[in-house]
Amino acid sequence: MYIEKRLAKGKTKYYLSHSFREGEKIHKIRKLLGTALPKDILEARTKKAEKLILDEIEKYKVVKDPLDKELSKEEIEFVKHLEKEANPKVIHLSENDWKIFSELFTYNTNAIEGSELTNTEVKELIEENKWPKEKSKEDIAETYGVDEAINFIRNTKEHISLELIQEIHKTVFKNSKSFAGELRKKGEEVVVRTASGTVVHEGAPQSRIVSLLKELIKWYDEYKGKYPPLILASVVHNQFENIHPFADGNGRVGRLLLNNILLKNNLPPINIQLKHVREYYQTLQEYEKNKNLRPTIEFLLKEYTETKKALKK
Repeated sequence: MYIEKRLAKGKTKYYLSHSFREGEKIHKIRKLLGTALPKDILEARTKKAEKLILDEIEKYKVVKDPLDKELSKEEIEFVKHLEKEANPKVIHLSENDWKIFSELFTYNTNAIEGSELTNTEVKELIEENKWPKEKSKEDIAETYGVDEAINFIRNTKEHISLELIQEIHKTVFKNSKSFAGELRKKGEEVVVRTASGTVVHEGAPQSRIVSLLKELIKWYDEYKGKYPPLILASVVHNQFENIHPFADGNGRVGRLLLNNILLKNNLPPINIQLKHVREYYQTLQEYEKNKNLRPTIEFLLKEYTETKKALKK
């Protein structure tokens, strides 16, 4: 950090400045200390500014690189071994299979986020257009939205892009949220706290959303031929949730994005169940805090087993 002097309208303004690198980008933070300051006041304000800058730098570490380092051959082989044991074979779902999957996925992914519709109500809504009584129009709209989004990822050829991410969000929430398809705006920051006030998740600063999503897309394009599909899908999903690019709806978009990556890499889709939500959140926490992907991989493979059972009924 260094003191920077700038002359403005005949007066000298003092700033504390600091530059640092994040990936390929150089960031500069500058804090105004004041104008024509005596030495003692300059020193006192510099100490306060140092703390503010360090706090701001720490915020830039909220979302790290998708993986801090390349996976070793041993780690890749471990995932391949897990995949082989779980046997999530490439399956070509019939139209009836897709109908069953869409109903299961739509119910669970919305219920995880607080929807009050039952499994039966979701099924009747999708199959018969039968609206449940005394249920919110928002829950009903988002049921139709998720079902339509599943059809969208089935048919798109795109793996991941900014446009794809925004289109998924727009499809799900076009009839329930005014900001459907729009990334967080300036001033919209995300901090998730427990009832006691403990921070359990902090999304990326709004100013960094686009650059971080582009980094994730670049990472995927670089490694999609090198890593097993479950690693690719897990990293994309978890990193997307860490970035938290939308004001609301990130969980559902992230789980749809997860399935899009699986489908584009010739694996069947997966349903994350409401009854397993606590374990699901624990895997996200382990990735966010320690970049440990193993719990996510193991969790998804267990969910694969139950998804296949559900489709065989």
